[in-house]
Amino acid sequence: MSSTGIRRERVGTQTVFRLSGNWTTRALAVLESEAGEVITSAASTTGPLTVDVAGIDALDSNGAWLLSHIVHTFQQQGTSVEWRGLKEHHHPLFEHIQRSQPVPQSLRKATGLLRFVERCGESVHLWMRHSLTFVSFLGLTLITLLKAALQPRRVRFTSLVHHLERTGIDSLPIVAMLSFLIGVVLAYMGGEQLKRLGAETFTVNLVAVAVLREMGILITAIIIAGRSGSAFTAQIGTMKVNQEIDAMNTIGLDPVEVLALPRVLALMISMPILTFFADLMGLFGGAVIAVTVLDMNIPQFVRQLSEAVELNHFIVGIAKAPLFGFIIAVVGCYEGLRVSASAESVGRQTTRSVVESIALVIAIDTVFVVFFSIIGV
Repeated sequence: MSSTGIRRERVGTQTVFRLSGNWTTRALAVLESEAGEVITSAASTTGPLTVDVAGIDALDSNGAWLLSHIVHTFQQQGTSVEWRGLKEHHHPLFEHIQRSQPVPQSLRKATGLLRFVERCGESVHLWMRHSLTFVSFLGLTLITLLKAALQPRRVRFTSLVHHLERTGIDSLPIVAMLSFLIGVVLAYMGGEQLKRLGAETFTVNLVAVAVLREMGILITAIIIAGRSGSAFTAQIGTMKVNQEIDAMNTIGLDPVEVLALPRVLALMISMPILTFFADLMGLFGGAVIAVTVLDMNIPQFVRQLSEAVELNHFIVGIAKAPLFGFIIAVVGCYEGLRVSASAESVGRQTTRSVVESIALVIAIDTVFVVFFSIIGV
């Protein structure tokens, strides 16, 4: 049996590289080093190259990949290469590896416009694949929710209470502060404009309708997406990196039921409560500006508020809360389960989780606005 390696010879005007031995995983470290030297020396070699692989005794997928990599590198350099001696029983594996190799960059060069079109196509393709897998996970989560509704013992109530505390009670301060400030901004800006028309009283109408129908639920959803949705992704992603998800699958536990279900239920329960609290704080912020800037007193504000607010405004905002909580939780868990075995992947998927959650929430809210406008609610 010949020794494993690559030997360089000069035959007339030709440079010949003779490959020999066992090109298998066991010898990969040595072969990669020698292949790098071959590629470097070939770049500075004039004249045609010949690669003789007749001396290869054993070839597995890793050895075939390295051989194919040498082929592609020579193609990229534009070198004329003659291959000879590949044994017949090695042909199928080598050809299969070659087909799976990326096309050399020298063959992919295109004009700026074509490259732009190519990148757009790649982005659309990746987006479609991502959307299909997300829809699959969404369906799996809905099935798990249905099973939990039929068999409540499936729900891990200790985990549910824990996440209710994390996503609900712990979120109250930041939701209160931002909702109050949003109410202040709406009242101040609206009051400034309406005062020019002598209609500053209607600032109460503006604040009430905006907060109850849209701003209360949107601010709450955005806060929860950035706070709790990202936490879900980071927690599950870290478990994925530590192979805890694999351990769950090994002992027969369903990660969706154990990890996703309590988080989804927690957000679906806590979001309406947080939205109601955000509505109160937003109206309180509007009341502060009405009293301090618009020279209204508390009885006037309350009377105008009772005239401006209809029950349907409140119901429209609250009705969207469980759906938004469901979407945020599903996206957070889905991106967490997509984490690969690296810390970098955890950060990347956490960022994707926040961006996708907020984008979906705003898109769905837009659909609701148009729908409720059409039906006159």
